[in-house]
Amino acid sequence: MRKKRLYWTLQIVGWALPAIINLIFISALGERPEQMRTQQFEAVMQSLIPFLVSHFIIRNIIIKYGWLKVDLGKIVSRVVGLILIVAVFSGLLYQFSYLVFRNEGVINSEFFVQFTFDFLVTSFLYVIWTTVYFLYHYLESNNRSLKYEAAINEMQLNQLKSQLNPHFIFNALNSVRALVDDEPAKAKIAITQLSNILRTSLIMDKKRVINFNDELNTVRAYLALESIRFEERLKIKYNIDPRSNHFQIPPMMLQTLVENAIKHGVSNLVDGGIIEIKSITENSVLNLRIKNSGQYVHGVKKPGKKGGYGISNTKERLKLIYGSEARFNIYNENDKFVITEVRIPQGI
Repeated sequence: MRKKRLYWTLQIVGWALPAIINLIFISALGERPEQMRTQQFEAVMQSLIPFLVSHFIIRNIIIKYGWLKVDLGKIVSRVVGLILIVAVFSGLLYQFSYLVFRNEGVINSEFFVQFTFDFLVTSFLYVIWTTVYFLYHYLESNNRSLKYEAAINEMQLNQLKSQLNPHFIFNALNSVRALVDDEPAKAKIAITQLSNILRTSLIMDKKRVINFNDELNTVRAYLALESIRFEERLKIKYNIDPRSNHFQIPPMMLQTLVENAIKHGVSNLVDGGIIEIKSITENSVLNLRIKNSGQYVHGVKKPGKKGGYGISNTKERLKLIYGSEARFNIYNENDKFVITEVRIPQGI
């Protein structure tokens, strides 16, 4: 309904405005009554005929033959041909209407001169009308496609995020369970920390992106929880650029990568290992680097065991939010450490 209202508003105002301006000028000039009536008739016809032709002929042909659904490059010749035909028709209609109004039955040289002028003017006007018509529908179609794509992306992001909380809870509960029998006092502390982490994660999970510092605080709480279980087997190091706080990142992204580092790296080593989180900002880009003890081989951090979906989840979320602007890379360093690098642009 809104689309039709917009079309008719532009159609009426666009064609009526020139006629109104011409009528005002004609009245201001104060010509003789007969001459004024002729000029007024011509002003009205020069707006009325294009109004009718553009709507009932050009528009109907475009819709009937589905030209809006075809690549414009393939139908340019047909559109140009249509414009030339309706311009000839309009020019002849102008001139014959003038003859009838002036009660003249003779076609003379002035008829053809005026016809040529009307043909050129109406051709130009129809080119503008057709360009605006196609441009509007192209932008509307493109906007509709973008909205549809955004809705699909949002659904995929929500689905990916919904996978993370159960995954995180399962891992965290395993950590607490390991303390219940042997270290009940530590288990109580761990449960308290876990409840705080879950409360924070549930709040942040509703957002598309969150402040880096908020995500880092959750990671610190999680690593503090894991430190209770691993004790001296887990060494943690932070090297955070203060400017990182100005960046936004997907919620639970850093948390998921650190979980992977613990589960598939440090926890599989008898002597444990290190987790180092580093952030560097440069040229409006946030570079995150997670270093953990272990080895990453062909998508698996421990031979014979699958690494879960944490990495694939992270890659997909980065792609959905940032497109090709984000980067993700994971590799081994000296066969002792696994390096996970994430590049996130600012302001997307």
